[in-house]
Parts: sequence; structure tokens; C-alpha cells
Amino acid sequence: MLRALEVRETRNIYRMLNGRYPVLFNFPMLQRLKLSYCLFLKWDLDMLSGSPLLRELKLYTQPGLTGDLKSLRVMKNTLEKVDIQYCHKIHGNFMELADFPRLKKASYMGRNNFRKDTTYV
Repeated sequence: MLRALEVRETRNIYRMLNGRYPVLFNFPMLQRLKLSYCLFLKWDLDMLSGSPLLRELKLYTQPGLTGDLKSLRVMKNTLEKVDIQYCHKIHGNFMELADFPRLKKASYMGRNNFRKDTTYV
């Protein structure tokens, strides 16, 4: 069973993931997912429901990523680290993560559409 998946795109335009690949997000035992510079991959945060045991989620420069942070609630009891950088099309309230019992680190960087009231975090 796959427990960790890291996809980092190269600069070779002929080898890039282009389009939708739902199979990338359908690993029920996956615990760590890191996607970096997948410039042409189109996906939504809802697709992560196929990996409910995810503990670490790292998303770097994902221009084709859309969705709401509410979609991460399927991993509420397992998620420990969330790192989102330069994923401009996702939205939601960052406080959606406040009641995740195991969450130790949540960070974001770049322009995004989050509502960032972190008064009670």
C-alpha cells in the first residue's frame, strides 16, 4: 500500500502532467502527499476524499488547484501538517482547520482567497 507520494514537475514541457488525473488522489492508505510545480494539472481539493488517512499535505505552486478548505474536513482526525503555497484558486475560511485535533502546523503563502480570521487558533 502506498503511504507517501511526491510529485514534482520538471521543466520539460513534454513530460508534464496535463489535465485531470483522479487516480493520483485515490490511495486510501496514503499518509503524506506533496505536489510541487504541477503547472498544468487540474484538480480540486474534493479529490482528496480518496485519501482520508492523510497526515501531511504540502501543495506548492498549483495553478490548476481549485476548491474550498472545507474539503479537508474528511481528514479532520488524521491531518497533522498543512502547507499551502501559491495556490491562488482555492478559497474558504482558514478557521475551518481550527478544530482539527491532531493539527500541529498550518501555513500558507502567497495571494489566496482565504478568510484569515485566526483569532481563536
